[in-house]
Amino acid sequence: MASSSGNSMSNSGSEEDLHNQRKRKRMESNRESARRSRMRKQKHLDELMAQVTQLVKDNNQILTTINFTTQHYINMEAENSVLRAQMMELSQRLESLNEILNYLNSVTNSNNSNDGFETSEGFETTSDESFTTIISNHNNNPFVIMNQPIMASSDMMMFQY
Repeated sequence: MASSSGNSMSNSGSEEDLHNQRKRKRMESNRESARRSRMRKQKHLDELMAQVTQLVKDNNQILTTINFTTQHYINMEAENSVLRAQMMELSQRLESLNEILNYLNSVTNSNNSNDGFETSEGFETTSDESFTTIISNHNNNPFVIMNQPIMASSDMMMFQY
């Protein structure tokens, strides 16, 4: 019996050694796997941080562009408002001047229907004749030669600042 119990002891000891060896191997494998997992996790975290840095940089660049474009838009809107106001004022002046001309032409045409000076095409001047002579020959009415309506053109709308 002694030999069988000694034999079982040696079997038990070698099984225990084998079990301990497998346990150590499994622990080392687990440690290595955990280390690789931590490295992958750290690498992924580093990549995400680099991506965040790049996105923040891109975002700042976009915000700068938006601010510049917004300021440019505001400046253009202000300039357009000024130009619209000037256009309205000039249109009103033009309309007023055309009304004055129409009135003066109607008065001139009704007063001078028999003297042959109804239109500016009827005037013929010589080199001796001056502008004041033409006006004085026409009942002292300086507007008789301006019977054409005043027209606005795009050239008139160019302003220098």
